[in-house]
Amino acid sequence: MADDTERIEQEIAQAREDLAKTLDQLAERANPQRLADDAKTRALAIINKPAVRYGLIGAGALVVVLVVRKIKS
Repeated sequence: MADDTERIEQEIAQAREDLAKTLDQLAERANPQRLADDAKTRALAIINKPAVRYGLIGAGALVVVLVVRKIKS
């Protein structure tokens, strides 16, 4: 009987430790700063692709030309 009680107490202690680790992992995953940093990293990776970069440069140049034409007319 005493062995069963000790075993159950050890299982409960192990379950508490596992739960604490899981909660720490969830807190790290849900950290707003980490989520923002991850989003920024992914966005920069997409923007740094040549096709996207040159497309953005072209769109920016077109906007500048249109604004200059609008100002001059």
